[in-house]
Amino acid sequence: MITGYVSGVFDMFHIGHLNIIVKSRARCDRLIVGAVTDEVVEGIKGRKPIIALEERLEILRGLRDVDEVVVDRYADKYDTWKELHFDVIFKGDDWRGTAKGLKLESDLAAHGARVEYFPYTSHTSSSLLREVLSGLAHTPVAPLPEAVEHDTFLAPATCEACGMLRLPALSV
Repeated sequence: MITGYVSGVFDMFHIGHLNIIVKSRARCDRLIVGAVTDEVVEGIKGRKPIIALEERLEILRGLRDVDEVVVDRYADKYDTWKELHFDVIFKGDDWRGTAKGLKLESDLAAHGARVEYFPYTSHTSSSLLREVLSGLAHTPVAPLPEAVEHDTFLAPATCEACGMLRLPALSV
């Protein structure tokens, strides 16, 4: 039985997160997913995640491809291996060939474990979402047009004032 491990912040869960989890599950018999603590994220990225750790854990628990969810307290995934003893860790290929990726490969290989890389979803990332949302937060928003008063309809009809389909009110 091959136990796989994939870790991440999983902040603002998106298709890139889902892709690595689904691909990881296909490459092992049992998949453990670790959500990195706010403190580790802040130490690495200089900022805390937007979504609280407990909420990120709950999202991960709800995925059918996940067998176990853990809190990942380590920046160095070799330290995580010391606790979980997985056979393979799955990483985005943005780690391939980097100092931290090569060190992890070497540390795990000494114990018969390995690193497998998947293509990084560059068009969707939590950092990109954070940037877009930050820009929107500083964009002025035009006020909504004045409310249109609607007639009471006895049957479905299109409102002449706004063009919306109006349904009759239900009496309770």
